[in-house]
Amino acid sequence: DRAGELPKLVEDLLQTSISTGPRGAFRMAQGIQALLGVGGEWLNDFSKTANTSEGIPAQMRLGLLSPLYLRRLFERMGATYIKLGQFIASAPTFFPAEYVEEFQNCFDRAPPVPYSEIESILHEELQRPLDSVYEYIDPVPIASASIAQVHGARLKSSQKDVVIKVLKPGIEDTLVADLNFIYLVARVLEFLSPELERTSLVAIIKDIKESMLEEVDFRKEAVNMEAFQRYIEAMGFDRQAKSPFVYHHCSTKRVLTMERLYGVPLTDLDSIRSLVPDPELTLVTALNVWFGSLISCESFHADVHAGNLWLLRDGRVGFIDFGIVGRISPRTWAAMEIFLASFATEDYNAMASALSEMGATG
Repeated sequence: DRAGELPKLVEDLLQTSISTGPRGAFRMAQGIQALLGVGGEWLNDFSKTANTSEGIPAQMRLGLLSPLYLRRLFERMGATYIKLGQFIASAPTFFPAEYVEEFQNCFDRAPPVPYSEIESILHEELQRPLDSVYEYIDPVPIASASIAQVHGARLKSSQKDVVIKVLKPGIEDTLVADLNFIYLVARVLEFLSPELERTSLVAIIKDIKESMLEEVDFRKEAVNMEAFQRYIEAMGFDRQAKSPFVYHHCSTKRVLTMERLYGVPLTDLDSIRSLVPDPELTLVTALNVWFGSLISCESFHADVHAGNLWLLRDGRVGFIDFGIVGRISPRTWAAMEIFLASFATEDYNAMASALSEMGATG
């Protein structure tokens, strides 16, 4: 009975809207502006092709839902949507190939924040003169991602080279407003189309929201990084892999100061070939260390693309960026073992029970 569910839907919509606050209205205005801007680009391109001998390209007939214009819209909308674009680019199982290919452009395309704003955040977070903590900070960022910016620096006390990861200004409020809006849309869609409940759309949005909001708390990333390093050392992988050391005295919720690892990302095949005789062995090592963490670590790195894996100068594999991690409960592992055993013995009832225990069935 959908009418009986209406009060719960209204209550959910009101609570979510209240938690979003005035920022929601501001983001809505920004969204309309972005939509009009990209719509204008599409209209201009459409008019150029409408009268040509080739005719209107098939992708352009999709309007703003075409891969190109949807990606442009996401980029105009900022951090939350760029992260969603990166999710699309990393999930070829769920999205059409043309969207996966186009959204690859969402990686490492975020414009940098002026250093003066980064410096203000550092002052606000560390609550002491920066020259008492750092010998110097390079004002030119090493990288600028959708939610954070990374600068090279050197510690004053130990003269160690470090990198400082700083949360961009206003990002947390923007994420909350955007994710609440996306959640509201999902709730309404599921209410209007009950068959969408089978897709677990709202549950997926909730998981994405939880994951993204964890990513903007660098204290949690520090915990994840240290847990991974403990796993490396406990398993005797310290000659094969490494994660950065965290400097807690100059790390907060919005600032993460960590050891600087020198090397090349696994995307740079030419440099890798110049450093090691067998690049394939490096990749196998990285996969072995990562797969072992599924079983033996408190959490596992859940954003393992080649840009977050580095071949270090000493030949080890460096794991960086622990903002997104996953956890597999002992209960799920036990169900997985039952599933594999029942698969071998063709015990289909036990297989179904194990899948249900893992939450793999609706």
